[in-house]
Amino acid sequence: MTQVTPSGDNTLLGEVVRMRKIGRIERLLGPENYRIMQGMFKTPASITGFILISIFILIAIFAPAIAPPVKPNDPYKIPRDGFKSDPRPMRSEWTRNVPPLPFWWEPIMDTDKWDHVLGTSQGQYDIFYGIIWGTRTAFRTGIVVVVATLLLGVIVGSVSAYYGGLVDNVLMRIVDVLLVLPGLLATLILAAILTPRIGRSLYPAMISLITFGWMGYARIIRGDILSTKERDYVMAARVVGVKDGRILFRHILPNAIFPTLVLATLAVGEVVLAFAALSFLGIGTEVGYADWGQLLSFARNWIISLDQYWYILIWPGLTLVLFVMGWNLVGDVLRDVLDPRMRGKT
Repeated sequence: MTQVTPSGDNTLLGEVVRMRKIGRIERLLGPENYRIMQGMFKTPASITGFILISIFILIAIFAPAIAPPVKPNDPYKIPRDGFKSDPRPMRSEWTRNVPPLPFWWEPIMDTDKWDHVLGTSQGQYDIFYGIIWGTRTAFRTGIVVVVATLLLGVIVGSVSAYYGGLVDNVLMRIVDVLLVLPGLLATLILAAILTPRIGRSLYPAMISLITFGWMGYARIIRGDILSTKERDYVMAARVVGVKDGRILFRHILPNAIFPTLVLATLAVGEVVLAFAALSFLGIGTEVGYADWGQLLSFARNWIISLDQYWYILIWPGLTLVLFVMGWNLVGDVLRDVLDPRMRGKT
């Protein structure tokens, strides 16, 4: 905080008013966006969340270097070291289908023998490889599903709130009917129907999550638009003859979308959890695909023996928890920063 001393007739004003110098970044972003950015990067929770997300982003980007694939044309297929049902312990040596040695192994481990860093699961699938490449699967499913559901929900909610009347009643009754259905159960049923037709891949589960995931966004954006569309600047735009589409997407949505964006940030972790639950139940990708939920499903038959095979559940579960925690921490702080009642407290 610096004090600017006015000259001339404003000397008295300079004695009683302290003026803050506006920096280049604040001038570029604007005062409101600068306040949001400051709030996001000055709290321990948001810093922790960004660190966790950044770590997973780096893992996803450098997955080929961290865990080189045996088949470069099919990197998401977890390599198997045989076909025995019993898991093998951590640091056990590779015997079959040995992947290429990563560049970091010899300097850190001081050996040229590539082994199962985190052990193997049921069926001898390498857990370390599944976790590393499963990070890409998590980002792909989480971001694609959230973006698709967000766009669909925003379009439906915006049209419903702006035009009102019969349009609002029809669209909101459809939303109400879909919200009555149990979310995970409906997603599971639709994914089970789509899998025989599309095949075992990411798409049946993703389509199902999108189908039953947009209604929350529609209801939230509808409520915000109902209050925003009565503001003076919107009424002024209508008076001067601005088209409905321009009013909605230029004047109303930018001022009403922030609560919906907070919900979308929190939903990334929820989508990854839901996808992992579908994989755990056997719906989704083919067996051996690099997916955290499928790694957890490999531990299903060994739950009563976790005192011996704890690593087949702990490492995939801990990875999933940290990924979801990162997004939730960022979403919570973003909600507090955007909430007018929390200004000055975050």
